Amino acid sequence: MGLAGPVGAPAVEGVAVVDKPAGWTSHDVVAKARALLGTRKVGHAGTLDPDATGVLVLGVGAATRLLTYLSGLDKTYTGEVVLGVATTTLDASGEVTGTWDMAGVDRDAVRAAAAGLTGDIAQVPPMVSAKKVDGRRLHTLARQGVEVERAPVRVRVDRFEVGGAVAPGVWPVIVTCSSGTYVRSLAADLGAALGGGAHLRNLRRTAVGPYRLDEAVALEALTPHGLLPPVEALRGHPRITVDGDVLGFVRHGRVLPRAVLGVPAAPDGGDTPGGGDPPGASDAPDGPWAVIGPDGALVAVYVAHRGDTVKPALVLPSA
Repeated sequence: MGLAGPVGAPAVEGVAVVDKPAGWTSHDVVAKARALLGTRKVGHAGTLDPDATGVLVLGVGAATRLLTYLSGLDKTYTGEVVLGVATTTLDASGEVTGTWDMAGVDRDAVRAAAAGLTGDIAQVPPMVSAKKVDGRRLHTLARQGVEVERAPVRVRVDRFEVGGAVAPGVWPVIVTCSSGTYVRSLAADLGAALGGGAHLRNLRRTAVGPYRLDEAVALEALTPHGLLPPVEALRGHPRITVDGDVLGFVRHGRVLPRAVLGVPAAPDGGDTPGGGDPPGASDAPDGPWAVIGPDGALVAVYVAHRGDTVKPALVLPSA
């Protein structure tokens, strides 16, 4: 028996902000969500380590097509760095690979080392990660006992805050960073910068861009009625409300003059749309723009096109 639901039933679609439990892979969460929501059309907007908990954003139904607008968002995490013990996975799930006596390291030293790991930095992805090298995921190779050369990647760490020790050698941290940053690697690099080694434990993601932990629901509590509307996948992007003929043009996926859609003229010139720019639209001269109908529902996503025109990146099916 499939998961499509009864014929004629309303489409299950929207955005879910889930508090991922520990021990679950992101794929596990998607599989469970499919069962809970009664649809196979579920995807996630970025993986979270199995041992980690916290914010995982899902797209459901037609909103799976909107997940591309959630990629690349900054992330915020909390966790604990354990100085003096390095592991194969850089977190508490791995086997110990080395120990050091780092009892004399004080908070000032830890803070100074963390400050040296902020800004734009080069980071080597851990072997136990989903990153691909020559078409194969690193964690697959690691399970086979294979270690390969990994090229450093540029990431950005905006915040690496260290709190007071919660146990000898255990330092709570808050990290805000660019997408693609491995907090486990930050912990290991922090230990190395202090003359020893370290690993990470109790990692919790508290935010993915504008999606925060305080709005997340427990996975088991996920229901179709609790989904956010699809337009919530475009948080932070300008919203343009249309009606009448323009709404019809948008529903049919027409390429439109910027002025007709009501977005600012192209940066290199063109007519200024009448009535002033929609709030926030001038901050995104190329889009994407969330185009919504009079009822506030998302109709389409538009982006810049040739000259002073805009085109649909996607049009959602009408009810």
